Amino acid sequence: MIHYALLAAAILFGVAGQLLLKTGADAGSILEQFMRPVTILGLGAYGMAGLLYTLALRGIPVSVAFPSVSASYVLVLLVAHLWFHEPIVPAQIAGVVLIMSGITLLYWRA
Repeated sequence: MIHYALLAAAILFGVAGQLLLKTGADAGSILEQFMRPVTILGLGAYGMAGLLYTLALRGIPVSVAFPSVSASYVLVLLVAHLWFHEPIVPAQIAGVVLIMSGITLLYWRA
């Protein structure tokens, strides 16, 4: 059970990393971009996600764990809509339905 908690934490850290990088993405230059604290935090969050994912793989088959990470796409879509006011179009809704259906089938089988 702990391995699934690690996987969930890895997914959440990955989502945080993506959103932090987006937050700092309006810098004038590459150097300015990578010197921003929010970018450094975002890269750190990705690093933590990688570490947690690696630990999760000790108890979860990669054929289950890796597809599960696609849940991060759904979370990023929802948070980007709320935080950055990005629109959600019907094609994205269809994609979310397919992703969640795939994850459901994956765990239903397991």
